[in-house]
Amino acid sequence: MNAQHKPTGSAYFIAKETEQLETRTLSVLVDNEPGVLARVIGLFSGRGYNIESLTVSETEHEAHLSRITIVTNGTAHVLEQIKHQLERIVPVHRVVDLSIRAREKGHEKPLERELALLKVKGEGDHRVEALRLADAFRAQVIDANTEHFIFEITGRVSKIEQFISIMRPLGLIEVCRTGVAALNRGPDGM
Repeated sequence: MNAQHKPTGSAYFIAKETEQLETRTLSVLVDNEPGVLARVIGLFSGRGYNIESLTVSETEHEAHLSRITIVTNGTAHVLEQIKHQLERIVPVHRVVDLSIRAREKGHEKPLERELALLKVKGEGDHRVEALRLADAFRAQVIDANTEHFIFEITGRVSKIEQFISIMRPLGLIEVCRTGVAALNRGPDGM
């Protein structure tokens, strides 16, 4: 057995070495009731699937429905397996692979946005530079004193990653991220 590929009990391990890993965004419509999120997460952890991002919130108050947005990765086969297994969970009403749906409509990806809060030291020359860069990234100062700033930034995951990386040398203290929220373009719903 190859030292690089040790068995982990994960479904990723069964993939052929020639199969390419891809990242997908799944939207899952579920009943808003206790334990549903635990069941969904249990499916991922029990089978060794990875979750890169997870957001959940009630979206239809009257119908008591919540929407879970999951960014995950794997081979095409593993991702299809994840979707089918999610569809079998009892309180799940619908599972849509937003990445596939976007491609079907001629788009590279669904519209994805994330919100992040960053706490950055704000002293000396770094203070002016942090404010200048925040302005360039359209980040808002939501809290400030003589020692630090807290910035709020919303945008694509790549924009958030870039902002975090340029704030690191200026004295990045702490980061909190919401995870990806995503919709497909066009008039159709989920």
